[in-house]
Amino acid sequence: MQPQGASTPSDKGKKTRGSQGGSKKQVFEAYMTTEDVSHGLKRGELIQGSIRINPKKYHEAFIAAPDGKRDIFLDGTAARNRALNGDVVVVQVLPQEQWKVSSMSGRSQTPGKKTKRPPSPDVIVEAETEAEEQLAKRVENISLNATGTGISPQQVVYIVEQKHSRAATGFLKFLPDKPFAMFSPVDHRVPRVNVPLPDCPHDFCSRPGDYANILFIVRITSWPDDSNFAEGRLAKTLGQAGEIEPETEGILIEYDVDFSEFSVEVLGCLPQKLPWTIPPEELGNRRDLRKECIFTIDPATARDLDDALSCKPLPDGNFELGVHIADVSYFVEEGNALDFIASRRATSVYMVQKVIPMLPRLLCEELCSLNPLTDRLTFSVIWKITPEGKILSEWFGRSVIRSCVKLSYDHAQSMIESPDKLFQADELPPCAAEHPMDEIHQAVLNLHAIAKRLRAQRFQGGALRLDQMEILSDSILCLACQVFCLNAFLAVFSPRLVEEFMLLANMATAHQIYRSFPNKALLRRHPPPQTKMVDDLQEFCDQMGLHIDFSTAGTLHKSLNETLGDDEYTSARKEVLTHMCSRPMQMAMYFCTGVLKEELLFRHYALNVPFYTHFTSPIRRYADVIVHRLLAASLGCGTHLELKGEEVQKQASHCNDKKTASKRVQELSSELFFSVFVKESGPLDSEAMVMGILDQAFDVLVLRYGVQKRIYCKGLHGLETFHFHKVGKRGELTLVWAAEEPGKPSVRQVRPRDRAK
Repeated sequence: MQPQGASTPSDKGKKTRGSQGGSKKQVFEAYMTTEDVSHGLKRGELIQGSIRINPKKYHEAFIAAPDGKRDIFLDGTAARNRALNGDVVVVQVLPQEQWKVSSMSGRSQTPGKKTKRPPSPDVIVEAETEAEEQLAKRVENISLNATGTGISPQQVVYIVEQKHSRAATGFLKFLPDKPFAMFSPVDHRVPRVNVPLPDCPHDFCSRPGDYANILFIVRITSWPDDSNFAEGRLAKTLGQAGEIEPETEGILIEYDVDFSEFSVEVLGCLPQKLPWTIPPEELGNRRDLRKECIFTIDPATARDLDDALSCKPLPDGNFELGVHIADVSYFVEEGNALDFIASRRATSVYMVQKVIPMLPRLLCEELCSLNPLTDRLTFSVIWKITPEGKILSEWFGRSVIRSCVKLSYDHAQSMIESPDKLFQADELPPCAAEHPMDEIHQAVLNLHAIAKRLRAQRFQGGALRLDQMEILSDSILCLACQVFCLNAFLAVFSPRLVEEFMLLANMATAHQIYRSFPNKALLRRHPPPQTKMVDDLQEFCDQMGLHIDFSTAGTLHKSLNETLGDDEYTSARKEVLTHMCSRPMQMAMYFCTGVLKEELLFRHYALNVPFYTHFTSPIRRYADVIVHRLLAASLGCGTHLELKGEEVQKQASHCNDKKTASKRVQELSSELFFSVFVKESGPLDSEAMVMGILDQAFDVLVLRYGVQKRIYCKGLHGLETFHFHKVGKRGELTLVWAAEEPGKPSVRQVRPRDRAK
């Protein structure tokens, strides 16, 4: 395996021929050797982490400091030394006396010894705890944001792993008298790429104008240290920019989403004789729950039903409450071709117009889907619970169920809103004869009552929820774009009801597998927000007269749910603050318990619980499949578990990467549909609230559509002048608008204070 990001064996600090001919000086520092990196990490002179490049200011990049409370700032493309967004890198933090001030162009050069490129990065080097603590002290006062002076006392010296796909969507430009074309990526975080002319369409040189609006996919193959441009090969011609399908395919390829059809070998791992029935010997190994009143509650359009609920009243006034999850691990056998492809995909990817499934549809929608009136294999968690939500006992095990009805959220909501109504057969889906609709209705009401108690207890105990607006699209054909406000959705009780019991099952499973496998349990942790960013946001809120308590997740939740003003913009103000509060939040991540030495690091900040995992969606998340295997092994009802701790951690890391990519793909899909909708509909009028200001621009949240946009002052029609200045630590932007009618004075606006005169 080659050193990540290095391009040629001539990397050792010497002049090489540039991509465009002639002799050039090095643009980038040579990478350190593996040995030097390993020693530097142990001595606390280097730090390892994932690089994040600002999509709006591509010259700014960050990696998390060792204590996780702040970011280390990398200023300019030279400082990140050919690393792309998401790559795992090693950064050198130089002593303060060696810091240099960059030019205003943002290109800062940090001194560093040029060393030989490593022969192989096969060994993933990691810092020891003591060294990280020493380094944390050294970087404690490093600025988190770009400053006017452009100080950059650190730079990438090694790329441990190329997480970025090295594929990009963009446009080709013909360069006369050059043997290559210039590829300009849509994502400005990716460098421009020289592409050999033979890779380009046959008439590209004679008719370059025909391809001005054509999207291409290019894969970076190398990036010489003497060039600002990478080198690459044309992978595919996508089609017209702005059209749904070419843009969608580009997004999927760029984020390395496998959207190919499942192979014959993979499909051969599933039962070939259909319709499939449960083998009699398997029934004997499971708890038979087929006569119980068990049902699903899902969106009306759902086809892969992977969870079901039950709630049976007991003679003593308590309830037997069950969560029943599709037993995907029965079909996905460890080590076979189906398991391999599922582990690589790691998650289903949801886009506006389609889903890229982790598993074949035969398994998702038939074999494992908990369809009504059909025997299905499940993994169940069953509690004896009081009406107040106190758990008296708990049981885990493999089971078999027969769902008596498929309820939609709307069906369940109608039952909750009309507790005394006698529903007619034509008002609800078909249900099993042995479980009349009034029995199911009462079970939904009991679940709702218990869920309300559990939810109240969670938030009283210090949990946090940051609900934000999302953009959805009704149809790829009509492009009828609508806004889906999560706050309004969760005001409906039925999704909340399901959510509470899924959370309860996930927490219970986390405790069970950690007790049984303290060194190889797969859990999910959520680190607390970055201290410096929280402090800055607290200061901003104080200056704006907003009383937000950031001391804990619980106090933040309480602050955001208290009244933020009493005017017409109260809800908008809360929406903006919710967006702003989400910025310091770190990503939740899967991890193996054997990797972290302190249980305190296992905590889930937002849920405010010590142990949490994912158990309830094995159809669409591979992490849940691993958890099912761990749970089965802990109960002695599964095959011998072959997984080792380091394998669990490797898969956890891969699941994290794919989860991040999936989230970004979903966001880009929504943005794509929204942009096409706006293009088709023409200008849209909507109120927007200012979220932040810069010296020549300001960011707004468009309230009707839930999108964030940056508004550049120089592009505003009717704006005469603008002026930015600081009031204490707070920026203030003054806009002067031309008068609407002759003879009337100009209109002056000041942000963030709203005043006009």
